[in-house]
Amino acid sequence: MTVMKISVNGRSIETDVAPTTLLIDLLRGDLALTGTHMGCDTAQCGACTVLIDGSAVKSCSVLALQVQDKSVTTVEGLANQQGTDALHPLQEAFIACHGLQCGFCTPGMMMAAAGLLAANPSPTEDEIVRALDGNICRCTGYTNIVAAVKQAAGAMAGAKA
Repeated sequence: MTVMKISVNGRSIETDVAPTTLLIDLLRGDLALTGTHMGCDTAQCGACTVLIDGSAVKSCSVLALQVQDKSVTTVEGLANQQGTDALHPLQEAFIACHGLQCGFCTPGMMMAAAGLLAANPSPTEDEIVRALDGNICRCTGYTNIVAAVKQAAGAMAGAKA
């Protein structure tokens, strides 16, 4: 076991991990952050997407020790980025635009979108589609998901103005 330090959703954590522990297993297991979903276990579906230092990454493809001294944001921490109890604009937009059905892919979709909007606050529809390309939804056909990301981008731009 190795002691590692990590920031998860703005909280500093020190924990023991085995060298082979995947980040998703640390999040869902020891840290009980079950909003990050394990879908395919092969980095194909995107359900496990989190932000590592602001960039969207599939947590099933990263060893926990690789994020030593880094900042990880899961879907549970998305709203807390605003420092309030209010939902994040992405969460509000997914609700308003019906960007989910079964909800299994939703945390990964939102985190991939959050990574995109952090890097590009005003993406085109094509840029949104490309950013979500590694995330699979078996229910919605993506139209409402893309609409939700567009709506969130607009809301976030309005909030900054």
